Amino acid sequence: MPVDEPTQDDPDGKGLVATIYDQLTRDIVGGQLAPGEKLSEPAIARRFDASRAPVREAIRRLQELGLVTYIVNQGVRVAEPTADEFLSLLAVREALEGMAARLAATGMNDDERRALQTLVEAHSEEIARDHHGAYLQSDPDGDFHRRIAIGSRNPLLSELLCDQLYPRLKLCRRLHATVPGRGREAWREHIRIVDAIVHRDGEMAEILMRRHVQSAKTALLEAMASASRAKG
Repeated sequence: MPVDEPTQDDPDGKGLVATIYDQLTRDIVGGQLAPGEKLSEPAIARRFDASRAPVREAIRRLQELGLVTYIVNQGVRVAEPTADEFLSLLAVREALEGMAARLAATGMNDDERRALQTLVEAHSEEIARDHHGAYLQSDPDGDFHRRIAIGSRNPLLSELLCDQLYPRLKLCRRLHATVPGRGREAWREHIRIVDAIVHRDGEMAEILMRRHVQSAKTALLEAMASASRAKG
């Protein structure tokens, strides 16, 4: 028997909705649910031993986030972002992450600065294993950008980046090619951003972060052009 949404510990059923939403988000971003794949409400309900109501609410939240889309006569499917949508996300990201870096330069405490520095230095091992590979930072808790967003000490900015923008960016990254060697260059850019934050130079941190995102955009455009030439 499916569990009812309201329980003594969770009278509004919000905990169950959050559980379903969080797991489906991880499945989509991680590739367990493929782009274009249909989401079956009955199957999801059976998976979580839940009724259809919390499943529908979780899917509604995913749709608001842009991770799933509703197609007439086809139902709800995992989103397949286009390159143009990816570029639009990068434009928003440049502005928001530039602001986050500037605020983090003064908002982070000394322990957070040292932890960020240690994190980026540790990423050198990932780069050393594959000089021409991507630099995806698959662990959300160890993500460079997420830590800076939180370090901005601006709850709204952090929410926009961590909860709304980053999941969509990760989905886009899995659908669009990366330029060989971009991972190593991105890591070097991270090193320079950290140095500005450690020295509490907010203006420089914002400039470097904006350049970093602009470089990602340039890399995407190069990959698109290369793919177009290969087809033509």
